Amino acid sequence: MKPLILSIVMLVSITAFSQSDKYTQAMQKDLAMLDAAKTAADLNAAAAAFERVGDAEKTQWLPYYWAALAKVRVGWIDKSVDKDKLAAEVKALCAKGEAINDNAEFASIRNMAATQQMLVNPQERWQTYGQEAAAALQKGMQLDANNPRLYYLQGMSVFNTPEQFGGGKEKAKPIFQKAVDLYKVEEKKPLYPTWGADLADSMLAKCQ
Repeated sequence: MKPLILSIVMLVSITAFSQSDKYTQAMQKDLAMLDAAKTAADLNAAAAAFERVGDAEKTQWLPYYWAALAKVRVGWIDKSVDKDKLAAEVKALCAKGEAINDNAEFASIRNMAATQQMLVNPQERWQTYGQEAAAALQKGMQLDANNPRLYYLQGMSVFNTPEQFGGGKEKAKPIFQKAVDLYKVEEKKPLYPTWGADLADSMLAKCQ
């Protein structure tokens, strides 16, 4: 009986390792695709690839995070894309990931999606999407007060807000400094997001 039990345990362990290895390889392949993306079509292809991994795995939140990030990046490079339609797709991906693990990384994505919607017409949309973007940051900081991407995004919001409304580079400078400091001590984990350090450094320099 013992050899049989041992064989079953070994088989389960080998199967689990094989599935984990397959997941890691798929994610590394898709991350390379995202890193090489130059166009909106490239980003959409990467998003679709990540979503397929997430749908296949069912218990991993990172594929949905990266899919949502790829999608939201479309909004930054394609000025003609329908920001409301894009945001709906981004938020749907976030919701799928949050159902597995509701964390601060998704809050950063939701902030960017809402910001893109607000920028379509800031005067008319601030009360809705501007507030939504701010609420996403607030939630993210409640979930993880040491997430550097949240402070980078908060700094961008303050930097781009006119001084008469409480923004400007002087107000943004300490926020970017905090982001830079947090990036320096952020733990690097395989497949996890680490983006933004160079962007925070660049923005801090602009505030000097």
